[in-house]
Amino acid sequence: MADRFRITLAQLNPIVGDLEGNAAKAFSAWEQAREAGAQLVAFPEMFITGYNTQDLVIKPAFHKAAMKAVEALAERCADGPAIAIGGPWFEDDRLYNAYLILKNGRISSKVLKHHLPNETVFDEVRLYDSGPLGGPYSVGNSRIGSPICEDSWHPDVAETLEETGAEFLLIPNGSPYFRNKYDVRLNHMVARVVETGLPLIYLNMVGGQDDQVFDGATFGLNPGGELAFRMPVFDEAIAHVDLERGDAGWRIIPDEIVPQPDAWEQDYRAMVQSLRDYMAKTGFKMVVLGLSGGVDSALVAAIAVDAIGAENVRCVMLPSEYTSQDSLDDAEAVAKALGVHYDFVPIAQGRAAITDTLAPLFAGRDEDLTEENIQSRLRGLLLMALSNKFGEMLLTTGNKSEVAVGYATIYGDMNGGYNPIKDLYKTRVFETCRWRNANHRGWMKGPEGEVIRPSVIDKPPSAELREDQKDSDSLPDYPVLDAILDILVDQDGSIADCVAAGFEEAVARRIEHLVYISEYKRFQSAPGTRLTKRAFWLDRRYPIVNRWRDRT
Repeated sequence: MADRFRITLAQLNPIVGDLEGNAAKAFSAWEQAREAGAQLVAFPEMFITGYNTQDLVIKPAFHKAAMKAVEALAERCADGPAIAIGGPWFEDDRLYNAYLILKNGRISSKVLKHHLPNETVFDEVRLYDSGPLGGPYSVGNSRIGSPICEDSWHPDVAETLEETGAEFLLIPNGSPYFRNKYDVRLNHMVARVVETGLPLIYLNMVGGQDDQVFDGATFGLNPGGELAFRMPVFDEAIAHVDLERGDAGWRIIPDEIVPQPDAWEQDYRAMVQSLRDYMAKTGFKMVVLGLSGGVDSALVAAIAVDAIGAENVRCVMLPSEYTSQDSLDDAEAVAKALGVHYDFVPIAQGRAAITDTLAPLFAGRDEDLTEENIQSRLRGLLLMALSNKFGEMLLTTGNKSEVAVGYATIYGDMNGGYNPIKDLYKTRVFETCRWRNANHRGWMKGPEGEVIRPSVIDKPPSAELREDQKDSDSLPDYPVLDAILDILVDQDGSIADCVAAGFEEAVARRIEHLVYISEYKRFQSAPGTRLTKRAFWLDRRYPIVNRWRDRT
């Protein structure tokens, strides 16, 4: 046994702020590690607090309580395998993102994060102090180096660990999902293996936290970059991984390589998981949403059913005189296919009352966008009333294209507590509906087969707030709009970039203008699942008052 080392990897789903619950999860995993004869049980970055804590971690009462929770865990787990767990650490008037090694009832070693990410959803430079470049720690018969998350994306930390005697690398992560993120991680980790010649274990957490979803996919690499094992995406899992030491040093004994789903499945799973965890972690049991007969609300309904079950989803059709018979039929068909509770609440009477109330003030003025927005806001009022009365969280259903250009009514269809499709462009909404109709997985609580009938997907999109209205009356066709938005938002590109890609300059400038003047709406919008590196919230923070426009 002198030449073997077993490590239990706990790819788990913590809850931000639930110190007691997270410690209990850690203890349960430690018991499994002890049963399996492991020398070490490892947890992801900041596991004791949950991640991403944002400014909560700088509150002294909180980080002190987190430190005490780790110390208590060390005492409770004195007789058995060592523990490596992420958490905050405060000493010498400095706060660190730390990886704490627990042995023999106490904290025996501390690894302090050196490179602090300060981009996209991360603000660690303002939250933590940078730790020094350090050496490895000893557990049993091995010396282990643990670059913490961002530290593994830079060569200096791993090289310093190798030079100071580390025999393999164990990297704890709180790495949130965006589309194709696994490939980015893998490329960086292969580079670290090639540079150091050491085996590497990349341990990531799972679960949803506000807009972010942690997708797991923990993996191991042997020298040369060969993949030794991979754990599942998005699922909580415990794995007992063995390393064996020979003349060339430690090597990970190959184990199961769980297949990676394609990007369409991972996006859909991220939306389902984020909503499921947002509900569970905030205490909501049921949701309500307006089901218009359009593609966006149909997809949100499907996601909700897959996340929490049809019995916990209420869909409401709120028709006006502009609602087409096709929309009425489509909404009812989607509700029946998904098996949800379905209510029919016409808004004509309420709209007439509001129109009469405002008539003296509006006398002599033509109808315009005001009357359209009254319909939307009346629907928002009624949905919020249902939410309050029945304790059901209202889901909002605007896609990224609409969120980008403000094609939504604030205090109307933007009402809601969460938006799972907030980072999904309209063109991807169509394809995601087709993907869900053709695919079913064990983690879905909804039915198999076609749940969004083709007429919902194929008809021209319309808000149906006036006679014969189409989205294309106000916006470019969605393939054009989404391509321009991808350049301006996701790529942070310029008007010149849009023109170089073949789009009319005037159209690109109009879209840029709409993006900027809609910032105040996004500032007040519900959180939603992050699917890209440029989601609207922490990834992209622009001023509300902004007169700058690209004149190049």
